[in-house]
Amino acid sequence: MHAAASLSGRFAIACFSLWLCWPAEVGVLAAEVTLPLGRTYEAQDTLSCGEESVPDARECLTGLAWTPGRFPVRCDPPQPGLGDVLVRFPSPVSTGSKVNDEVALEWYAARDAEAQLLRVPAIVVVHESGRSMPVGRAIAAGLRALQLHAFLIQLPGYGVRRTEKEVQAGDIVPVLRQAIADVRRARDAVAVLPGVDPATIGLQGTSLGGFVAATVAGLDRGYDRTFILLAGGNLHEVIEHGARDSAKLRERLKAAGIEGDKLRALTRVVEPLRLAHRIDPQSTWLYSGRLDDVVPPASSHALATAAHLPADRHIELPVNHYSGIVLLPRVVREIAQAMLDPLPPPQ
Repeated sequence: MHAAASLSGRFAIACFSLWLCWPAEVGVLAAEVTLPLGRTYEAQDTLSCGEESVPDARECLTGLAWTPGRFPVRCDPPQPGLGDVLVRFPSPVSTGSKVNDEVALEWYAARDAEAQLLRVPAIVVVHESGRSMPVGRAIAAGLRALQLHAFLIQLPGYGVRRTEKEVQAGDIVPVLRQAIADVRRARDAVAVLPGVDPATIGLQGTSLGGFVAATVAGLDRGYDRTFILLAGGNLHEVIEHGARDSAKLRERLKAAGIEGDKLRALTRVVEPLRLAHRIDPQSTWLYSGRLDDVVPPASSHALATAAHLPADRHIELPVNHYSGIVLLPRVVREIAQAMLDPLPPPQ
């Protein structure tokens, strides 16, 4: 699930260069305002899990949901070279760390030739497990080049949320639980920002971020569209049997005494398949690699089956977990187009 670990700097730079050169083909509305640096907005959680008849899913929702409330959304100057604005808001899940518990979104803002914000749809991007988040950042930059607002969320322990205390292997579930809550709340934080068309806000996640996005999609129908890349279900099996990065995580967990039934019980708290039947199959796209040995095809097929995804919503690419980088320009274009295309009527 460490999708960026083996990517060279040259690959990442090449992807950025490709996207920055793409012509704008996405339709936009009138220009709005300049970047709102220094401004604070008030947002309201719209989390609404609704009724659930499956006992296991109800238990899962109870463990992941929080009491909705109002919260501030602040626009700070960006980190050097990373987006246009750094958007901050409080996590709905507290860990007791002031640094970690303030969520950060790198806003890659869609603007016109006069640098004015465009009123267009937005998409929250959930990065892979690599510390520098190059794939997530490349996707966000690519979506901005196609005139969509993109918000890369820095997950707990990443970017400006990183503390001196290293995250331990045994903390994986509390970290993922907070990540799921942060990503869902991010939808409501983004919706109040100028330039964002709140009628269409999407979610995209890659590898580790894809597992988070899949679980978020099962919480409720908060996001209008969800795009999952190189992820799936049966998280414990991915950790137990996956190669390379999954194997590294497996060894870290084993060293902490977490394996077998203990691993299964631990990962069950954030398992996407427990909520997959709640995912909207018409507004969800799953991209998987036929040759993936980190997140094996069986994991992706399990999610596609449990979520009842139509055949055209599960796109199997002829790549492994790392070579998929060469197809990212195509995938990002398809995501941008799907953000604008009307969805079929509910069946």
